[in-house]
Amino acid sequence: MRVSDYVQVSTAAPTREAAVKLAEGATAARLAAGAQVAGPVLSVYWHLGEQGSSEEWQVLLYTTTDRYPQLETHLIDAHPWDNPQVTATAVVHASAAYLAWIKRTVEGG
Repeated sequence: MRVSDYVQVSTAAPTREAAVKLAEGATAARLAAGAQVAGPVLSVYWHLGEQGSSEEWQVLLYTTTDRYPQLETHLIDAHPWDNPQVTATAVVHASAAYLAWIKRTVEGG
């Protein structure tokens, strides 16, 4: 098991309820071993040619690089926004036991 086989996936949602729904759906489908919902956070961005800001809820999910494509598709399909931010950051360091749990969980074991 290599650390580079794991990612932390990030998205945001307009409400706590929407964020929890994304987290619960992804973990129920075993696309992510676990998720955290944090917020509210203030996001500042460009959208439709204008700068804006809004209160959002951040969702962090933990999975393998093998499961990332399915997780990305799931999040985009389940998301209330047309073009949500879905990004993955490589896990650089983590305990072996934690990584084994992620792998076992998303592989259905």
